[in-house]
Amino acid sequence: MSSPKTEVQWSSVHLNKFITWGTEICLYEAAQIKDADRGSCTRISDNTVAHLLATNSSHHYVKCVDIYPQPEPDILLAVGQANGKVVLTTFGPTAFDSLGLTGKELAPKHARQCNAVAWNPLDPNLIVCGLDKYRTDHSILLWDVLKSPSTNDKTTHNSAPPTDSPRPVAEAGVSETTHSLAWFNTESRCLVAGVNNKQLKIIDFRDSAKIVNTTPTKAVYSVSVNPNNIHHLVSYVDNQITIWDTRYFEKPVLTLPQTRPIVKVLWCPTRYNLLGTLQKDSPTLHLHDIQHCGSGEDTEPGALERTVAPAWSNTPSNWSIPTSFSWHPTHTNRLLAITTPQGIIDYTVYERITINWSTRSHLVWNHASKAFKYISSSDGIYRTFDDIAVLTKKRAFVDYGLLPELSQNGELAENDRLKNLWQWLYLSRSLVEDGIIPTIDNKHPGVRTVLKLDGQQNDSNGSLMKSELIYRPWSDIGSNNTAKIYRSVDRDKALQLCGWRFDKDSNAQYNNLFLERLEREGAYARATAISVFNLCLRQAIEILNRGANKISTATNLNIVAMALSGFSEDKNSMWRELCLKSKSQLSDPYLRATFAFLTADNDSYENVLNESGVAVEDRVAFALMFLSDNKLSEYLKRLTINLSEEGDLAGFLLTGATFEGIKLLNRYLDMTGDVQSCSLIAIRALSPKLLQENQVQVWIDSYRGLLDAWNMWHQRVHFDIVMRSSTNEKLPQQVYISCNFCGKSISAFMQGLSRARGPFGRLGSSSNKLKMSSCPSCRKPLPRCAICLMHMGTVSGFQTNTGIANRNEDDTKLTEFGNWFTWCQTCRHGGHTDHITHWFRQHSECPVTSCSCRCFTLDASYAIRTNSM
Repeated sequence: MSSPKTEVQWSSVHLNKFITWGTEICLYEAAQIKDADRGSCTRISDNTVAHLLATNSSHHYVKCVDIYPQPEPDILLAVGQANGKVVLTTFGPTAFDSLGLTGKELAPKHARQCNAVAWNPLDPNLIVCGLDKYRTDHSILLWDVLKSPSTNDKTTHNSAPPTDSPRPVAEAGVSETTHSLAWFNTESRCLVAGVNNKQLKIIDFRDSAKIVNTTPTKAVYSVSVNPNNIHHLVSYVDNQITIWDTRYFEKPVLTLPQTRPIVKVLWCPTRYNLLGTLQKDSPTLHLHDIQHCGSGEDTEPGALERTVAPAWSNTPSNWSIPTSFSWHPTHTNRLLAITTPQGIIDYTVYERITINWSTRSHLVWNHASKAFKYISSSDGIYRTFDDIAVLTKKRAFVDYGLLPELSQNGELAENDRLKNLWQWLYLSRSLVEDGIIPTIDNKHPGVRTVLKLDGQQNDSNGSLMKSELIYRPWSDIGSNNTAKIYRSVDRDKALQLCGWRFDKDSNAQYNNLFLERLEREGAYARATAISVFNLCLRQAIEILNRGANKISTATNLNIVAMALSGFSEDKNSMWRELCLKSKSQLSDPYLRATFAFLTADNDSYENVLNESGVAVEDRVAFALMFLSDNKLSEYLKRLTINLSEEGDLAGFLLTGATFEGIKLLNRYLDMTGDVQSCSLIAIRALSPKLLQENQVQVWIDSYRGLLDAWNMWHQRVHFDIVMRSSTNEKLPQQVYISCNFCGKSISAFMQGLSRARGPFGRLGSSSNKLKMSSCPSCRKPLPRCAICLMHMGTVSGFQTNTGIANRNEDDTKLTEFGNWFTWCQTCRHGGHTDHITHWFRQHSECPVTSCSCRCFTLDASYAIRTNSM
């Protein structure tokens, strides 16, 4: 393997042998490493080696080589040379010697370069070569290596060679240059050739080398026939690959432009419509999977392209450039490549994995080209998936969002922000229903709505707030020091929306309950901050001391309590100076906010209001107490914009169930894909008017479609019921029974008849209900029940009674549900509901003879029972 190798080719009949040629022709045999002898061999992959069997250096100026395609024990080569001769040669003594084939020369009349040579795959005695142009001579010569006519035949040639030299059996391409040629796999006398840099010609040698078809193109190089489809050809020129269909030969069916000039292009014999190409100075192999290639003018063929980097290009600093490659004739996706400077590489192209995820969360992908693997939604691996589709389906099964108590839905969400939002919806509705926050059509007003900052009631200054400034003393430390706070009726209502009810006179019990709940949850730092914000310093110190005895945290609560106990409002005190220096070292955001409040200068509370670790409701409540009207309006506006842009559901506290709230939910949907929560929050919180917004309807339709795709009919119905109850709309009739012959509605006819006859007609009498066995319009018989074989026709639906004794309209059933029509949506067979239900308690197949439809297995109840989560 010391000689440079420029070309490589697998033998089509000796599956483990291949040849390489450049200045000499070498024969190799590939073997597995475990089966190889520890002799002279070269490793060509992680699993295979190549043994050099023989070398043939008798031929110089080799331009093209082809291997004899018949399964003989020895290898016979046809070598095309620079002088135009085609020489038959072997690697030593073989059975071909006795046939007189070894060393046989097939020479043209005039010397010129041989550009292509190809054995016929069906008639192995035939070989064709393609030559450069020579005045009036032919450039395509067909030879019969066993039976070639001599000069004594009728055909004569000027300047004829000696009488014992073989002559071609047919010729074509007068005064043309043949660049490439290829045989058709199913026709022993037909081939395609690229000639003159301007044409592809299909030639049939059965009729004096007749040109069957031709097309103008410059893509005349490396033409070859698709081994899996005889109608498809490939050729190239420069950096452009063209795919042809011989049935529509006027123009290529597909053109594939490449970034670099093409070196070689080959069809893969083991993969349908797969092309491999090498590009100049490119270390990668380019693959083109041709899709829907050519079947008329209406088709739109295309190609899936990808590149692979075999072992010859391990690192950018050690790239090897491939000069040629050859697909293995039978091993799937296996190829050999010649590279410089590494040599021969044996490589298998791995199949592209195609993954599909069904609406019911079944994951499927192709495996080894012959099988599929899949994971069902019941597989344990789904427990590790943090995917919104999996969570949505899991929540839907437990009626998330549909429970009557709003706060209960938050427990099913498995998300703190969703949990807080559902709890806030419960709180806001309670405040509205109790009359604490009066409102007309919004049961979930936000803080900005309560403060009249939502843009509907603002004056020219942007606000109608008129708050009272009061100086409130610290309540439990016996100090004369006071703090400035702002109070108004609207601020008090907004504080309650934030969950704060700190009014010492009337709600002391609630205050204690609120802080006790925070302590039970381990939120000692939050309880401390809220106590300090409400000027209850001693209470905050006691909370810290209790917390220090119960939990171990990174922050020593005893030390924090000690620091709080030295509180001083003196601006020049050492306590204030040390707290300003040390507060940034606190890890808990609530404790940082606490000391930021106690050390604030000139009512500047930015360090508290902008502390992102503090919950939004606590920051808003703090602003409601300590910011003036103008500062409060500006802060809430800025905070609303920031939370809406982030899709933070905590912003619902500010927007409430308004159009701004819809924008917030839509941003949350864009970031999370949680269309379920958006839809459920919409139907439980928005007013009927806002529910008609186009964006909200898109959420609802998407979620309903998702439930339908999962066959979760019961959850879909429950969702529709809750949605209708929120809009107070009467559900219109959705199902009608129409005649299979005339298409007219049977149920509409019966309802019209009942209205016309009134309460004393036939339909009004329970003992004389009208039954039909035929269509009332065309009189054609109605379908028979598959069980009882009686014509279905019992009236179903509702009848409106308006009688003298009962002036109020009342809807009464015409027919019990058991007598209604029912049928399979697949095979269309059915019958009375009671009969069909009884049948499928014991069977899964359709009751109609010869119908193999397994109706019951298609039903959602069966799917849920067999594939429940």
